[in-house]
Amino acid sequence: MTAGRQSILSRLHNRHQSIRSRVLDQHFADQLEGMENVTLSESLDENTKQLKFILGQSQDLVYRFFQLGPIGDKRAMLVYIDGLVKAEIIDEFVIQSGMYDQQNVPAANANVLSHLQIRGIPVHESAYIELLGDAVHAILCGDGALFVDGDAHALIVNIRGWGMRNISEPATESVVRGPREGFTETLRTNTALIRRRLKDPMLRVEQLQVGKRSRTDVAVIYIEGLTNPKIVKEVLKRIRSIDIDAILESGYIEQLIQDNGWTPFPLMQNTERPDKAVSHLLEGKVVIISDGTPFVLIAPAVFTQFYHSPEDYYERFSIGTLIRLIRIISMAMALLLPSLYIAFSSFHPEMIPSRLVIAMAAGRSTVPFPSIIEAFLMEVTMEILREASVRLPGPIGPTIGIVGALVVGQAAVQAGIVSPIMVIVVALTTIGSFASPSYSAAIALRMLRFPIMIAAALFGLYGIMLLLIIIIIHLCWLKSFGVPYLSPLTPTRLSDLKDTLIRTPLNWMKRRPAMFLPRDQVRYNKPQPSDGEQTGESQDERSDSHEPHPIG
Repeated sequence: MTAGRQSILSRLHNRHQSIRSRVLDQHFADQLEGMENVTLSESLDENTKQLKFILGQSQDLVYRFFQLGPIGDKRAMLVYIDGLVKAEIIDEFVIQSGMYDQQNVPAANANVLSHLQIRGIPVHESAYIELLGDAVHAILCGDGALFVDGDAHALIVNIRGWGMRNISEPATESVVRGPREGFTETLRTNTALIRRRLKDPMLRVEQLQVGKRSRTDVAVIYIEGLTNPKIVKEVLKRIRSIDIDAILESGYIEQLIQDNGWTPFPLMQNTERPDKAVSHLLEGKVVIISDGTPFVLIAPAVFTQFYHSPEDYYERFSIGTLIRLIRIISMAMALLLPSLYIAFSSFHPEMIPSRLVIAMAAGRSTVPFPSIIEAFLMEVTMEILREASVRLPGPIGPTIGIVGALVVGQAAVQAGIVSPIMVIVVALTTIGSFASPSYSAAIALRMLRFPIMIAAALFGLYGIMLLLIIIIIHLCWLKSFGVPYLSPLTPTRLSDLKDTLIRTPLNWMKRRPAMFLPRDQVRYNKPQPSDGEQTGESQDERSDSHEPHPIG
């Protein structure tokens, strides 16, 4: 009885402590939220106390005190986070801010911080603030906050300098022809890569912060006067409405602002290639860049553009069209080939040539499973090998994937678990899925392959047709920021069909895609004919009308 009573008292005590802890945490959070809107004090000690209360005792938080002026009549403090700033800039800043420079000593009643901002700051960017919350936010972003005793303001100076990755070739999008520069994890580097390629005064970069705790910088880029303002307004509205603790990758933004979160098809494009992002900007789209990731988002997106690649436009139109048709065939193989094998072998063997039927029957004579189980075993095995090859480090991954597929396939055939024709089907399916330029679209096809296989096992070709009709209806229902997902196929726009299944010559594509409703529709103008061409005069006639120049 005593033990039970002690157990009850212990649980009550723990519950009381938990409630008390939550109340204190909420009280502390309310205090912090209230203090962020507090104005700074003229007392340097008071400002230091408030900063330490909000930021806590962190070992990487540096409070550097020094004296302004050669006579040391002004106490100053520079607050920054070690690792987010450049040490050499800080030393230069402290020295040139007035420690040894006679010219930086203002008049008796002058504002020291404003004087330093105008004459004495050796950095290219600074801001004059008066709210404590602004100072805290600037420090957490990697800036330095300069406080001077007797001044109820702070000077925010840009001394950022953390380590960053150099610009290199995109890892997930191999470049056959075109620039080999890829986006990095630094927001400003990525905006510069776009600016370098698009020197348009109408290019706009609107920067927001998303995430209550991470406060991730997000840039929305578009061309004013070209991009439909309704699309820009909708993109900005959805990003501003995001209420989440942190944005760690652009995939968070994609999932939170897309029109339909349940569809397997991607409703926004992502890319590591600046040339691809710029080409979509010129079509009237919006590019979204999130700090901390090399993958930028492109909106709106339509289904037909997921089998397009920048190389289609860098080669002649005949080559671009051929490669594009090969991709379409490959994606169809990745989606339908196992299902067609199941349907033909189980329901419609009369549709296959007799010699092939005999060969298939001989290969399946030792297989103890129906074709659906056989196909599922091989497809799941290939997906496991594919995932394992991605997770293995460096060049080992693809090697292990290829060797593993060969060993497993050969062993499965010799053991009589699968037929040789099934190994060929799975190999062609896997190769076809690799031909898609978009990883997100390829995953959608890989996922839809399995329900189509089940439908083929139940109803044969009728089941495949039924699932395809359902998928097409679903695609017709989807929209991306107001743009129908199957545009320009449905609703049909004849002018946009020049760059859909095929790619016509560049001088035929005079107008931008009408499905995105661009404000400026013309992107190519024919060269004006010369005076001789306008009068119908031939080249020979023009040359004969002039006397030949003497040689020598």
